[in-house]
Amino acid sequence: MKFKFLNHKYVKPFKNGYLLIGIGFVVWMLFFDSNSFLIHNELNSDIDDLNDEKDYYINEITKDRKAIKKLSSEEGLEKFARENYYLKRENEDIYIIEYQDSLKTKDIE
Repeated sequence: MKFKFLNHKYVKPFKNGYLLIGIGFVVWMLFFDSNSFLIHNELNSDIDDLNDEKDYYINEITKDRKAIKKLSSEEGLEKFARENYYLKRENEDIYIIEYQDSLKTKDIE
């Protein structure tokens, strides 16, 4: 009786061939197969990231549609031109007031 530990109550179930094959199959499917659990988790995280990106772009499209709708009217187009390109009407003066904290300055060290 050289190998007494083989008759231990915790070792006996592992003598069953079906159990060993079943454990091997489960380990293979969880870690080594092309459809493994780890790959599924990675793909699910990629899907979540892509869904977040999709939601972001849907929101951006909605904002752009609102901006286009505003710019399609005369008043909206005039407001945009005045605010961004400092355009003016005839006989009108425009004064641009910049505050000290809004100016971009170079710090000389």
